[in-house]
Amino acid sequence: MTVRVTGRVVTPAGVIRQGCVEINNEQITAVAEYPSGRDGHWILPGFVDIHNHGGGGHTFTTGDADEARAAAGFHLRHGTTTLLASLVSSPFELMRAATIAYRPLVAEGVLAGIHFEGPYLSVARCGAQNPAYLRDPSTEELTELLELGHGTIRMITLAPERAGATAAVKLLTAHGVVAAVGHTDATYEQTQAAIAAGASVATHLFNAMRPVHHREPGPVIALLEAPSVVCELIADGVHLHDGVLAFATATAGAERTALITDAMAAAGQPDGEYELGGQTVTVTTGVARLAGDGAVAGSTLTMDAALRHAVATGVAIPEAARMMATTPARAIGLGDRVGALQAGLRADLVVLDDDLNVVRVMRAGTWLD
Repeated sequence: MTVRVTGRVVTPAGVIRQGCVEINNEQITAVAEYPSGRDGHWILPGFVDIHNHGGGGHTFTTGDADEARAAAGFHLRHGTTTLLASLVSSPFELMRAATIAYRPLVAEGVLAGIHFEGPYLSVARCGAQNPAYLRDPSTEELTELLELGHGTIRMITLAPERAGATAAVKLLTAHGVVAAVGHTDATYEQTQAAIAAGASVATHLFNAMRPVHHREPGPVIALLEAPSVVCELIADGVHLHDGVLAFATATAGAERTALITDAMAAAGQPDGEYELGGQTVTVTTGVARLAGDGAVAGSTLTMDAALRHAVATGVAIPEAARMMATTPARAIGLGDRVGALQAGLRADLVVLDDDLNVVRVMRAGTWLD
């Protein structure tokens, strides 16, 4: 049975003002003009969030499969049809348990994979990561996790200045796992070495990184200038000043920018106290901070809200769609399956009204409602 979804279709080539997406079963079969006399709603590819710790009161960080399913369901209602479950720094036992627990969810398609944000991170730039769990990269640990995961692990964030980081990057990339640079006090040269070894993603660029200095550019400049690196940006007006967001998106371009949420369990929930990696987080007026030192601790963002914020700062909708779907899908090796409205890809799409609020969500050819 063929289903047709009509409206302002946002494709990799631009906007079809009066267009149609044809779907058969789980796959897009055609995208074409469909004159209807009106533009209709916006139709964008389903969002791809490659950095997300939870939402709707549920978390990915504990390795609980039921929690993970509920968190993914919350973000699906906000248009995120492909999602990595991100864990914060934790003991190796929890990393093992989470890999085993989430493997069936990846096989089922609820999750696109696991992202371990740590524990191989800088103490000086730990941000909201629990310093008690930070340590040097271990190829022994990573080898065991990769064997347990059977392809479940998609990305691992590490600090390139830590002992053993280069060997870890090479091991990960050899197994098809994305090595990301983040929570780092690395120099410009240390970051370049990680990129040369195969690191290809910048974890929430600017945040929890050595700041730019005109005599020591640090990781930010090395990552921004590298043509092989996709730069994550949190478009919530809290993690980045809008001027920095505009600068970074203009510098990296839509082909190298991935908008992410870095959301935690508090996304979509009231202000109050929450937990992240064994630490208390206080959410006030939607901003999450560690109860101890006040460090920003993830976000309460959803991808549809990130889209609205990015567009409000001047990002055109076609470029925003690439940053929220096409580029992140490619960054984690899924660009041949999801991330764009084009024939042959999975039928994931988000229908939005003129104010870019979610009207309907389709995943794998099935409407959420």
